[in-house]
Amino acid sequence: MASPKDADGSGPARQPEEPYAQRSARARVPLAARGGNRFLLPADPIRNDPSRGIPRAQFVAGAIVAGGAALAAGVAAGPLEDSSAQSERELRALQLLLLVEYTEDTFYQEAVDRGALRGELKEYAAAVASQEREHLDLLRQVLGAKADPRPGFEFGSATRDADGFAAAAAELEDLAVAAYNGQATNVSRSTLEAAATIVSVEARHAAWIRSIVGDPPAPDATDKPRSADEVLDGLEQIGLRR
Repeated sequence: MASPKDADGSGPARQPEEPYAQRSARARVPLAARGGNRFLLPADPIRNDPSRGIPRAQFVAGAIVAGGAALAAGVAAGPLEDSSAQSERELRALQLLLLVEYTEDTFYQEAVDRGALRGELKEYAAAVASQEREHLDLLRQVLGAKADPRPGFEFGSATRDADGFAAAAAELEDLAVAAYNGQATNVSRSTLEAAATIVSVEARHAAWIRSIVGDPPAPDATDKPRSADEVLDGLEQIGLRR
């Protein structure tokens, strides 16, 4: 049987496209009502993996695990430069990044220890706490005896309240990415290569916490680096006490 032709007779007639409003409404119907056996989040390309219907926060969480493995592999393949060969400029850069990692490690571990988080926030805090400890251990190992001691912190309600925690975590992860990017020109190539395996994981952390609270995981096309002074100001606003 011949296929219907377009108006110009050049090919098969196109089916009329379903209006967006209808597609959007249909996507929000529970999966059970469409013959499935679980409630599926909306098939929204911003919030879900469209090929699998996996919630984006869950999808990003899986990427965090992969990122941790990549970090271990990256460090094994190309360790940071030994402290004896580092310039003063590189040492200052590494000390700043060490301070960022001290802040993240203390913040997440305190939030986990307080036990106030539930659900995916709790899962996020536990996973990220473990990876931030790896970042911290790496930088301390590289700096050796030159590593500054852990400073004091006062995070207030940010480690006791779910909303406060989510807001502080998002700001802290954005700050970490900006700090690593801002120091990229102050370190050697070998240090930069290893640091890149850390900053990519920090970016995944930022995307994950945004997904949990319903914000766009990547709101901007590029990340703006921050200077050392800007990073220190940001850390102090979050809870650093020097």
